[in-house]
Amino acid sequence: MKFEAEHGGRTVPVEVTGGAGRYTLVIEGATVTVDARQTVEGIWSILWDGASYVADVTERETGYAVDVEGERYTIRVEEESRYLIRTRGATGAERGQVLKAPMPGKVTLVEVTVGQTVAPGDGLIVLEAMKMENEFKAAVAGTVKEIRVEAGQAVNPGDVLVVIE
Repeated sequence: MKFEAEHGGRTVPVEVTGGAGRYTLVIEGATVTVDARQTVEGIWSILWDGASYVADVTERETGYAVDVEGERYTIRVEEESRYLIRTRGATGAERGQVLKAPMPGKVTLVEVTVGQTVAPGDGLIVLEAMKMENEFKAAVAGTVKEIRVEAGQAVNPGDVLVVIE
């Protein structure tokens, strides 16, 4: 899972893997292993780098508020596919966009054709993963140069789906 944590006016990307109480976090390129267990609803016991903490976690509309030892951290959560598009997408039309599958799944719909002109936000591909449909949209304006998948095709993380120039 990928998300952003905000604290003191600073936003930091965080990636979390693992489960069953043992998690690996990558924060600004640094990796740390954390043991975390929910003791009662909203209260977590965390063992981080040998120190024990209690975190009060409150769900918000766009994520969570986490209070630890008098400090508040705001965690913004968004679908991984949206996060990947937002953080790895091109920043200008001169760069184009290479849309890669962020997760394994099955293409259920290809919304564009080669040569089609697209604007930011136009739908490109719908990918079904874990019984959810994820629509991927153009991050830049441009022309669809390549479509490397078709409806019904299985894809793996990193597979190129659509190229826009």
